[in-house]
Amino acid sequence: MDLIILDEMIYVHFNKEGAELLFQLISDWYEQKSLIITSILEFSNSRLTAGLVDRVIHHVHILNFTGNSFRVTNAISLQK
Repeated sequence: MDLIILDEMIYVHFNKEGAELLFQLISDWYEQKSLIITSILEFSNSRLTAGLVDRVIHHVHILNFTGNSFRVTNAISLQK
């Protein structure tokens, strides 16, 4: 695979072993594969997250979208 997409990974709760495995995978993919991570939440400042962010942002294009959520707007319009 040339591209790996981690969609809304911030919602997944990892135990210590799972978090270390994810860190190892991202470290292995570093400068080898294209990676897309989506989230509506900001990264926390944990040590693990800091290590991941360090690798992810080295060759990065950050797209920050502002405005209303399409899902929320759609849900509200369906209730009317």
